[in-house]
Amino acid sequence: MKIVKWLMVLLLSTLVMQGTAGPVVIKFATLAPDGSTWMKLMREFAQTIKQETNGEVRFKIYAGGTQGDEKDVLRKIRINQLQGAGFTGVGMGAILPEVRILDTPYLFRNKQEVDYIINKFNDYFADHFEKKGFVLIGWAEVGYVYIFTNEVVKNLDDFKHLKVWMWEGDPVAEATFKAFGVTPIPLSITDVLTSLQTGLINTVYTSPLACIVLQWFTKIKYVSDLPLTNSMGAVLISRRTFNKIKPEYQALVKQKGYEYFRKLTELSRKDNAASLQKMEESGIQTLHLKTPENLEKFQQVGDKAREALVGKLFSQELVEQIQNALKEFRAQKAQTNNKGKQQ
Repeated sequence: MKIVKWLMVLLLSTLVMQGTAGPVVIKFATLAPDGSTWMKLMREFAQTIKQETNGEVRFKIYAGGTQGDEKDVLRKIRINQLQGAGFTGVGMGAILPEVRILDTPYLFRNKQEVDYIINKFNDYFADHFEKKGFVLIGWAEVGYVYIFTNEVVKNLDDFKHLKVWMWEGDPVAEATFKAFGVTPIPLSITDVLTSLQTGLINTVYTSPLACIVLQWFTKIKYVSDLPLTNSMGAVLISRRTFNKIKPEYQALVKQKGYEYFRKLTELSRKDNAASLQKMEESGIQTLHLKTPENLEKFQQVGDKAREALVGKLFSQELVEQIQNALKEFRAQKAQTNNKGKQQ
C-alpha cells in the first residue's frame, strides 16, 4: 500500500512539473496602434526577450485597443485572460491610486524634474505595484499634456467659459477642472472626435502625438504653450504570471524593460515635439499663457487639485516627499547654474 501511495505521489509530481514546463506566454494589451513608435519598441523588446530567454518567455501583443479600454484590460488581467499591458495614468491609478500624483497639474517645470522624481521614487512605486499584484517592467511616458481649444483664452478666468472634455471616470481630471472652476463634460475617448465635430465640447487635453493619432487636431484651432501636466505610463505584468518565469529571466525582463522603455520615453518626447510643430504648420495657433501672473495662478490650480485628492488617491506625506524632492533638485540646479555663471 505504501508503495502504491509513493507511486501516486511521484506521478502527480511529474504531472505538475509537466504542467509548468514550456514557455511563459504573456498576452499583452496596449492602446497604442500598430506602426507607432510605441509598438515598434514593444515588438523589439518582445523579440529581445524571446531570444535571450531561448524562447522561454514570449509576448503575444494585442495593439490598438483591440482588447478594450484600460479598465477592460485590467479586468481581463485579473481573470488571467491577459497577463500584462501598457497603461496610462488612468489604468495605473485603477491598480495603485497614489501613482496618480505624477499626473497632477503643474507639478513639474521641465523634463529633468520628471526624470529625477521617477528615478528617486521608482522603488517606492514598484514595491507598491507588487503589493497590488503587478510587476513594474518600465515607465513609458505619454508626455506633456497640452490644452487644445477652439476658443481664445488669455488667462485662468477665460477657461470658465469653455466646454471642456474630461476622460470619464478620471478623478485627477475631475479635481483639476474643479480647481479651474470649470464643469467638464465626461466622455470616453472614443466619443471625443464626434463631440468636437458636433460642438458638444470645444476643448480637450492630451499629448501632441495623441492629438494627431486620434485626429483631434483636425477639429482644433488653438493650443496652449503651458503644459497642463506630464502624463506618465507604465508597462506592468501580473505578478502571478511573472512568478512563473525563471528567476534569472525575471531579472533579464526587468533590466531590458527599463532599458527599452527609457528609450521609448526619449523617442516619445521627440515625437511629441515633432507633432506639436506639425500642428503649428497645419495652422493651429499658439496661445501664450506663460506670463508671471498666469503661472502663479495656474500653480495655485495645481496645489488646489492635489489638496482635493489627498486622502482619496494619495497621502499628504507622499505629496510632501515629492514636493520636497523637487525643491532640493531645483536648489541644486540653481546652485550649479550660479557656479557656471561665475566661471
